Amino acid sequence: MDLDTLSRFATDLAIEAGKLLKKGYGTLFTISSKEGKHNLVTEYDFLSEKLIIKKILEKYPHHFILSEEKGRTGEKHAVQWIVDPLDGTVNFAHNIPMFAVSIGIMIEDKLFFGVVYNPMTDELFTARENQGAFLNGKKVEVSGTDKLDNAILATGFPYNVKEDPFYCIERFAKILHLGIPIRRMGVASLDLCYVAAGRFDGFWEVGLQPWDCAAGKIIIEEAKGKITDWKMGKYDILIDMPIMASNGHIHKEIHEALS
Repeated sequence: MDLDTLSRFATDLAIEAGKLLKKGYGTLFTISSKEGKHNLVTEYDFLSEKLIIKKILEKYPHHFILSEEKGRTGEKHAVQWIVDPLDGTVNFAHNIPMFAVSIGIMIEDKLFFGVVYNPMTDELFTARENQGAFLNGKKVEVSGTDKLDNAILATGFPYNVKEDPFYCIERFAKILHLGIPIRRMGVASLDLCYVAAGRFDGFWEVGLQPWDCAAGKIIIEEAKGKITDWKMGKYDILIDMPIMASNGHIHKEIHEALS
């Protein structure tokens, strides 16, 4: 298997799916609800996912795919695609132009490549193992902010936030009391990419799924950032655990603030 071809194909696929979403943005489409308050799904989630899966299987019929709406496609394979066909569905459904296509590729259970595409800004974030992170072809790295007091952070909330999993409401309030600016975009894949590009200095959230963070994880790491769980342990995208990402310099301070 040609890894250069694999990376280019994944990138082109994210762009193609993104253009489909942009075409549907602001039009009339069906919206339904999944489990959880305001956990929406639109017909464009399914259209984008159908396009991506169809194209992957045409080119790589034996690869395994894990996607948000359909779940598992295919048998276990050394190459696994982890796909969010529309990250930021609630934004999309409410005509808020902040959403993305996110595709991560694992080879032998290790992240190899990630691409996140925001069709509304035409921003394409990519990263390949040991080759750095890029925004529209230009190399990016995390910020140099070395004190939490000088940082800008991002976060999100799970659909079951009213149940306060991992005391996420209290932890959010604790960060607020520090007087640090916080942004909440509603698109975890872009939150992670913004950390990678130095726009945010850190990010934390609970309840993310593999498709929310697979691409973003490798993009941050290739941008010289850091991702762990809230206890500073290894973050595994396939296990439900709280995520903490940063430029690395303020990682310990974020950990202490969330403790």
